[in-house]
Amino acid sequence: MSRIGVFVCHCGLNIAKTVRVNEVVEFARTLPDVAVAEEYRFMCSTPGQELIQNDIKKYNLNRVIVAACSPLMHEKTFRKVIENAGLNQYLLSIVNIREQASWVTEDENVATEKAKALINGAVYRARLLQPLTSRFIDVNPDVMVVGGGITGIQAALELAETGKKVYLVERTPTIGGHMAQFDKTFPTLDCSACILTPKMDAVLQNPRIELLTYSEVSEVKGYVGNFTIKVKQKARYVDHTKCNACLACTEKCPGRGSSEFDESLVRRKAIYIPFPQAVPQKPVIDREACTFFKKGKCRLCEKVCEQKAIDFEQQDTEREVNVGAVIMATGYDLMDTSALTQYGYGKYPGVYYSLEIERLFNSAGPTSGKVVMRDGKSAPKSVAILHCIGSRDKNNYEYCSRVCCMYSLKFAHLFKEKTGADIYQMYIDMRTPGKGYEEFYARLLEEDVKFIRGKAARVTDKTNESEEPGKLIVEVEDTLTGEFMRVPVDMVVLSPAMKPRADSKDIARLFNLSTDKYGFFMERHPKLAPLSTMTDGVFIAGACQSPKDIPDSVSQGTGAAAEALSIVVKDRMELEAATAFVNSSVCCGCQNCVKVCPFGAPFFKPDKGVSEINEALCKGCGLCAAACPTSAILARHFANEQIMAEMEGLMEF
Repeated sequence: MSRIGVFVCHCGLNIAKTVRVNEVVEFARTLPDVAVAEEYRFMCSTPGQELIQNDIKKYNLNRVIVAACSPLMHEKTFRKVIENAGLNQYLLSIVNIREQASWVTEDENVATEKAKALINGAVYRARLLQPLTSRFIDVNPDVMVVGGGITGIQAALELAETGKKVYLVERTPTIGGHMAQFDKTFPTLDCSACILTPKMDAVLQNPRIELLTYSEVSEVKGYVGNFTIKVKQKARYVDHTKCNACLACTEKCPGRGSSEFDESLVRRKAIYIPFPQAVPQKPVIDREACTFFKKGKCRLCEKVCEQKAIDFEQQDTEREVNVGAVIMATGYDLMDTSALTQYGYGKYPGVYYSLEIERLFNSAGPTSGKVVMRDGKSAPKSVAILHCIGSRDKNNYEYCSRVCCMYSLKFAHLFKEKTGADIYQMYIDMRTPGKGYEEFYARLLEEDVKFIRGKAARVTDKTNESEEPGKLIVEVEDTLTGEFMRVPVDMVVLSPAMKPRADSKDIARLFNLSTDKYGFFMERHPKLAPLSTMTDGVFIAGACQSPKDIPDSVSQGTGAAAEALSIVVKDRMELEAATAFVNSSVCCGCQNCVKVCPFGAPFFKPDKGVSEINEALCKGCGLCAAACPTSAILARHFANEQIMAEMEGLMEF
């Protein structure tokens, strides 16, 4: 005989504002097999949990219904509560009366009646709930970090410090990411390389970190605790096991290609290291720029290499790596500002975007830190810095890119310091929310920087007769004064939107991650699980999730390392028992389940002609069971008779 306890949460006023909770509780007490019904303001709190546990023992309950918020929020909490009271954790049913009743109407009568109906259906289903037994799997103790920027570096170092083996995968020839391109960091104006280079070297020197640069993930199989990942290592045409980094090859090479690291402001050798502090400090050959690969002759690098490290026959290779958890730290791209033709990037030589300016400021950059125009001779005497290029724009990216205000302020300070130029900041709103950020803004207000509150409308080279010829004209409305202005300057700096990497959706498909409409990886929950994803064992950190500055990226790298460690520190881990399984005697082999499952859990066995389900991947969503034409797939905890009983309870109310 079922003895059911119903516990209704007020959720502060989230539920109680619309649902008359006391009325719902009184209704629940009248239902057959309900031994007790209680209400509490916050059922997930310690007193609320103790209330449930005490009533389980007091009334000898064998089924529990909690009417509260979404099971995504607290199902695991309440499962643990009833398990600690001696019940099987799967003899619990969560009724979502917040999102599905209180939040969908302002009518108290409608919300209250719907809450009653949902609880009535849950009581019908609860009678048929069966205890389930959890399974356990062995856990691989190693971790993969995808992305070698500051976020990935931080995560890898944190994990390695705990004694775990880490595979750090980076698509470019060196780790460091965008931070390696910067000159100084806001708000302290610390040297970026001084902060980053020791961490890069620590990665190289750590015996527990295997660095896989110039590599990309090509295939992902498996599940939490047991991922099998194929990594494609691109041919470098230099044998790094032989190379001693003498760099004689780079000195003699006649080939030239655009320097990606310097944002194509200059050209580099065809055989190169991206920048002096690159890790690893070993060169690669750019096939597109190499004279031998283009014309079939040259091979000067091979002739001067005493270590015989040059290998023009080298091919891409693929290796398989087994890990227990994965951290995604793939970073970001900047919006291509040439698409916004009104700002003249690519048309006027005096228009730059932010990373180009970072390279001009950098002492290791193409001009050795000397700020000059593209002609390489003259320094700008006046500069306009345009905020929110593509950001906070309904036609492009509606979100704020977070870092633009601060690095624009940093640019203003560095321009003043290096050139003494007149600086104009043209902004929508000044956003300085971090530690020391507002103080940095106040400092700039005292440095004779001119602030114009208004988004620039256009950049042109058409001057009026009264304006100095040869200048760029920035047209902007000062929204504080209502004045339309034409500001003549030598240089325009665009602060473009941070956006997801171009291949973010391809990577998301590999790891079965969700992305938002822009392509940023989505977290499991923005507040309760900001680093977790819907794929167990895969975590996200840094700007691949949303625009972030360096402190936030480092913090998330550390947090993601802790999340991954919570998995790989175990020898075995418990799997969800509310999964689907296939009755092979009824399966017709149509593979509908394989096609509809978003988690890749079902797979077809040709030798048997039937499908099977990898229960470690199954999330119990029920799509496969719904799509099965022969009802061969059964969903534990959501069996057909349980669902039908719940529907009966809803309709009878």
